[in-house]
Amino acid sequence: MVCGGFTCAKNALSALNILYVMVSVLVIGVAAWGKWFGLVSSFQVVGGMIGVGSFLFVVALVGLIGAVKHHQVLLFFYMIVLFLVFVVQMSVSCACLAINKDQQEQLLEVGWNNSESMQRDVEKTLDCCGFSSVDYDGTCDAACSHDFQCSPCKAKIEEHAEEVLRFVGGVGLFFSFTEILGVWLTHRYRNERDPRANPSAFL
Repeated sequence: MVCGGFTCAKNALSALNILYVMVSVLVIGVAAWGKWFGLVSSFQVVGGMIGVGSFLFVVALVGLIGAVKHHQVLLFFYMIVLFLVFVVQMSVSCACLAINKDQQEQLLEVGWNNSESMQRDVEKTLDCCGFSSVDYDGTCDAACSHDFQCSPCKAKIEEHAEEVLRFVGGVGLFFSFTEILGVWLTHRYRNERDPRANPSAFL
C-alpha cells in the first residue's frame, strides 16, 4: 500500500489529530497550573488559554472521529474549520514576526493599562514598579518597593518581548504548516474509497 492510499491517509490524519489533542490538553493544563499556583492572576489570560485549548480539543476530536469513521460530514466540517484556523494563525504569526519596535511599545502600553492584575503579575515577576515611571502608590507588589529602589517595568518587559514575539511567531508558523497539511490530508482522505465498504471494487 503506497502512502496516500486509504489506510495511510487515515493513520496520518489520526496521528495528526492525536497530536492536536495532546497540545490542547497541555495548553489547558498549563493555564490551570499557573492559576492554581498563583503564577498568573489575570482571569483574561487564563480564560483565553483555556478557551483556545478547549477549541483546539473539540476540533481535534471532530477530526479524529471523522478520520476513524471516514465520516464525510465531520471531515468536511473539520477541513473548513482547520483552514480558517490556518488563515488566522498564519496572519497572527506573520504579524508577530513583522512588528517593529514602535508598534511593540504601543501594544505593551495598551496591554499594561488594560489589566491591573497583569500589572501586579509583571511587577512581582520582574521586580519592578510602574510602566514607564516608578510609582510608589501602595499598589506595587514587587519586593523592591519595600526599599524604594525599583526601576520601571518598560525596559525589562522590552528585553523579553522581542524574544517572546519571535518564539510565538515561529511556533505559530510551524503549526500553520501542520494545519495546511491536515487540510490536504482530509481532502485526500475524503475522496478515498473505503475498501471495507465495497471490497469487490478492488478485485
